[in-house]
Amino acid sequence: MLKFDSTIYPYPSRRNVMYAKNGMVATGSPLAAQAGLEILKKGGNAIDAAIATAAALTVVEPTGNGIGGDGFAILSVKDKIYGLNASGPSPKLIEAQELLNKGLKAMPKYGLIPVTVPGIPKAWAELSKKFGKLPLSEVVAPAVKLAREGYAVPVNVAKLWKKAAVNFGKEEGEEFKYWFDTFTQDGKCPEIGDVVRLPDHADTLEMIGDTYAEAFYKGELADKIDAFSKKYNGYLRKDDLEGFEAEWVEPITVKYHGYDVYELPPNGHG
Repeated sequence: MLKFDSTIYPYPSRRNVMYAKNGMVATGSPLAAQAGLEILKKGGNAIDAAIATAAALTVVEPTGNGIGGDGFAILSVKDKIYGLNASGPSPKLIEAQELLNKGLKAMPKYGLIPVTVPGIPKAWAELSKKFGKLPLSEVVAPAVKLAREGYAVPVNVAKLWKKAAVNFGKEEGEEFKYWFDTFTQDGKCPEIGDVVRLPDHADTLEMIGDTYAEAFYKGELADKIDAFSKKYNGYLRKDDLEGFEAEWVEPITVKYHGYDVYELPPNGHG
């Protein structure tokens, strides 16, 4: 019987620590990590790889990632620390009293009412323009390919996919049927190992890459977001998207046991 040697393996897991000569990408998804690594091999830098990885995660982990959220980044370039705050504000039309008049005692978790201006596409564009080496269209290309050609759904994502379907299935409103149209086949979620293709998402990512997110905030995608929000009584409008800009901020810092610790200032929660 082999004896566990804690001097060689300090932890129960036998997974080895990984080392790399030219760089590495770490994510919860091997496919997303491959997307980032592909960009590094093409001559992209760490910022390019991070964007490629994030874009791929919106495809291969749609239960946990999307292009509709907020974007924050802290990065070190040539010994200088930079901060980016790409968190979107609430729509101009939304008012607390109106929500109270509708009988709401808290902000809904799902639906169009809680939707704020998405910041992630703008974050990718700003990071790419300021620090990237490759065109944004090339950086998001691996994610576009995954969405268009398909990928096999892993175990954890398949389970979360079904959980999301249960949650959305409890909601009332015609707008929720579009979730099922996009992420299910005749109302059925993909099983483990099923190949999923998201062609519309591929088109969206491609337009974001080709226009450095201008299509999302001022063009065709902005028009579609505006029309959908109006149709289903949401508050987000095209002028909210048009007026949004990501903000480069000075990170706050403190010394702790000999280390300089950096964080973004408010409104990020750390």
